[in-house]
Amino acid sequence: MSQDAIARAKALPCFDHPSQIEPLSGGITNVNLRVSDGARRFVVRLGADIPEHGVLRWNELALSRAAQAAGVSPAVHYHEPGVLVLEFLEAQTYTEAMARDPANVPRIVDLVKKTHHALGPHLTAPVLAFWPFQVNRSYAARLRADGSAHATRLPELMAELDRLERATGAVTLVIGHNDLLAANILDDGTRLWLIDWEYGGFNTPLFDLAGLAGNNGFSEAQERDMLERYFEAPADTHWRAYQAMKCASLMRETLWSMTSEMHSDLAFDYAAYTAENMARLGTALQDFKNV
Repeated sequence: MSQDAIARAKALPCFDHPSQIEPLSGGITNVNLRVSDGARRFVVRLGADIPEHGVLRWNELALSRAAQAAGVSPAVHYHEPGVLVLEFLEAQTYTEAMARDPANVPRIVDLVKKTHHALGPHLTAPVLAFWPFQVNRSYAARLRADGSAHATRLPELMAELDRLERATGAVTLVIGHNDLLAANILDDGTRLWLIDWEYGGFNTPLFDLAGLAGNNGFSEAQERDMLERYFEAPADTHWRAYQAMKCASLMRETLWSMTSEMHSDLAFDYAAYTAENMARLGTALQDFKNV
């Protein structure tokens, strides 16, 4: 797969003298390559639409361009069906430990808040909505239809999902990133960047905040500080809805991984990732019941 990907990247018409083409680690959805072209370097993302995950590349492109215009993501250099070429940033990719570092959390929260409100004016066409409860029900339906080994767990998860949606209540819509894993946050030493917009779209800000905390192991104190910084209001104002959304976010990551176990060709241990996220979800659901 890597050799085919390298050959495709080398043949792209956006490059004059492509060289030093090498795979980038960390991606668990697409094939990512770094390409040098003279003095410039780029990231080539190879990936078609992924119907089982609701990934549509026209949506990713529109949001990537808006994020570039808003100054939160690297520049789009070129695109064609199945290919997105971005400017390569000389930056450190965050780990979960870095994302929950008390020195970094306020910077990330400020970036998320800027992202939510800055992208909209730069969108020139409709983009998708990402409602996590519908997303999770779609995953469950596909997992049942495809005979997933996890199918026996789905009825209980869907019953929990109904309770979580009721607890979320009314929401305000913003442009969400909707995939705030640590690896999608970059630090160039001066500022932070967000990458990978394949799940982006309209959502409640609580989903990104919940994803940030749930995916990166925030403490309760960090969660409360995060909510107060973002909303400029006491954490209790949004605490129950936030806890419900954190469960929905972790359920989405779990169902995503279950689906990837069956459909992805990438060399990644999705079964272990499913188990990791099921454990996190179980803890979050228990915490929610105690709210």
